[in-house]
Amino acid sequence: MLTVDDALEQVGEFGWFQKQAFLALCLLSAAFAPIYVGIVFLAFTPDHRCRSPGVPELSRRCGWSLAEELNYTVPGPGPEGQAFPRQCRRYEVDWNQSALGCVDPLAGLAANSSLLPLGPCRHGWVYDTPGSSVVTEFNLVCDDSWKVDLFQSCVNVGFFLGSLGAGYIADRFVPESPRWLLSQKRNTQAVKIMDHIAQKNGKLPPVDLKMLSLKEDVTEKLSPSFVDLFRTPHLRKHTFILMYLWLTSSVLYQGLIMHMGVTGGNLYLDFFYSALVEFPAAFIILVTIERFGCLYPLAGSNLVVGAACFLMIFISHDLHWLNIVVACVGRMGITLAFQMVCLVNAELYPTFLRNLGVMVCSSLCDLGGVITPFLVFRLMEVWQGLPLILFAALGLVAGGMTLLLPETKGVTLPETIKDAENLRRKAKPKENKIYLQVQTSEFNSQAPERDAPLGTGWQR
Repeated sequence: MLTVDDALEQVGEFGWFQKQAFLALCLLSAAFAPIYVGIVFLAFTPDHRCRSPGVPELSRRCGWSLAEELNYTVPGPGPEGQAFPRQCRRYEVDWNQSALGCVDPLAGLAANSSLLPLGPCRHGWVYDTPGSSVVTEFNLVCDDSWKVDLFQSCVNVGFFLGSLGAGYIADRFVPESPRWLLSQKRNTQAVKIMDHIAQKNGKLPPVDLKMLSLKEDVTEKLSPSFVDLFRTPHLRKHTFILMYLWLTSSVLYQGLIMHMGVTGGNLYLDFFYSALVEFPAAFIILVTIERFGCLYPLAGSNLVVGAACFLMIFISHDLHWLNIVVACVGRMGITLAFQMVCLVNAELYPTFLRNLGVMVCSSLCDLGGVITPFLVFRLMEVWQGLPLILFAALGLVAGGMTLLLPETKGVTLPETIKDAENLRRKAKPKENKIYLQVQTSEFNSQAPERDAPLGTGWQR
């Protein structure tokens, strides 16, 4: 009977076609980058204040500088916990009246400017930073600032719905051959890349070629269901942990980028520095997974990003470069974790469930992208360090939960549920054994009745 290994040997391993497909998938991933992180630039929120009719004319007449104009006409910081009063409220004053003087113009209206009534920005806003974004174009500030969160969330909702349906359809059995051929397209890039790379090491039999071996129940190959992901205790545990890791990776990756976009000094330079660390992260992945496997580097990466977020809470904003360095370390950690969780996810599921398992966890990743904008921007209205506390907790817990998964380094990946159940046992190091090999042709020829097969050994 033709086995998977026989088929792979005939088809070829990591050849030119696989390399072309791998490169194409990498370029496809690069095309999605602006969608995931473009919100940092598209929705940049500059310093702003309420537009008050009459203030520009009074400022020109009095010769005020910008600092003096802000000091005289814009409310100061309000009570603790009040959201952006300086940017979202204005004095209820008619600035066109001639009685207003150039030195402390509000002195004649009230003994203290804090006693003057405040109102909403009825006439729009003035933005102090040159350039434009969707925020300045549509005035998405103050009461409408949540629409920026919704904008990015809708992008991830599209990814979520797509990944939720495409993978399940791709794994369903259909009777007609044309539809069957169409259904063989992979759900996610992770499974494709894993198939191509793993052929080189002989670890992972692709889903399609698995159909050549009919040793197991056919329904396990052609018609997996969501229930199968929770069929056994080990599968349940692995699925819940992997779902958490995907969700956490998405929240931390996008959350750190958004948080830096809001709190950084120079938006473009800060983003550029943090993006540079993804290049060494890729090389670190190549070195570590070959030497140490995926389990411990994945746990360590999550612990690094959690610790980095925790440290950023206590670093003063005046120490800008220190903040950038720690943020870059955190982004390197989550980049490592995000990439390695893709490999771990595909390696822990049996072949017939691999596509479905990756699809479910990928959907959780997209769901994390849906809630991340609201977590970052709404929590920052309460306190700028609050999102970092959440990120630190998520990263540290993810690092601990990763250690509950089995290591797959040097272990043939599971083809059936039974193989997946035995991953923990197979991953244990083999006991040290010493074998003695006896090759005595003379002894064999003189005493046939005492022949022993070549290679017979005795364990000591």
